[in-house]
Amino acid sequence: MKSYTVSRLARLSGISVRTLHHYDDIGLLKPASTGSNRYRYYGEEELLRLQQILIHRALDIPLSQIGAILDARDFDRLATLQKQRERLEEQAERYAGMVRTIDRTIARLKGECAMTDAELYSGVVSPEKQAEYGSWLVERYGSGVTPHIEASRTAMADQTEAARAASMKALESIETALADALRHGVSPQAATLDPLIERHRAWVGSSWGREATPPAYAELADVYEHADFRARYESIEPGFADYLMTAIRSWATRQAY
Repeated sequence: MKSYTVSRLARLSGISVRTLHHYDDIGLLKPASTGSNRYRYYGEEELLRLQQILIHRALDIPLSQIGAILDARDFDRLATLQKQRERLEEQAERYAGMVRTIDRTIARLKGECAMTDAELYSGVVSPEKQAEYGSWLVERYGSGVTPHIEASRTAMADQTEAARAASMKALESIETALADALRHGVSPQAATLDPLIERHRAWVGSSWGREATPPAYAELADVYEHADFRARYESIEPGFADYLMTAIRSWATRQAY
């Protein structure tokens, strides 16, 4: 069986000899054996354990917790690696999206391409924030909304970058037109807004991956009560959050008669 001295393992893994000594001292990574020359020797089991230590550290898990995880009776190395791979794949996709957004922003600042304001945040909303929105919806409307949340996530995930950019550009055009109506004093209850609201409803249905029926669309106005949505719409035009919610509810009411 192949074995490594502490110095060889340090070179192989890219960490310092001092770190390996520290792991030994705290009982996190003991050598397979110690020779008469007092050299530490590490075998395959120790190499695999060190890999787990480094992966857990990369995932921001403290050393004090890593030992307990690895020494637990039900610890399954293969299952753990598979879960870690899934988690890292999710992070990689998120970071790749952020890199694309950063590249487009750099190009925008250099005047090399056009970019909507909404696209500045594409790929930047964290999975934690997305999960928060999902939990908020379930708490407000019950578990029956869960399939719709998943369908919406799937529909957005299946879009290409070009399709997503075109979708955000279409939304910006709709919101700009509605904000202009607010600025010009058009009542949010006015039927003259119907063509714009219909465009907005069609866009929502596309993002949901299903038709936005009048009742479901009206409930969207309740969702826009969330502080994050309010902040977003108020950044477009002061008073726009309440204006849009009122316009949506008024349109839905007219469809019932």
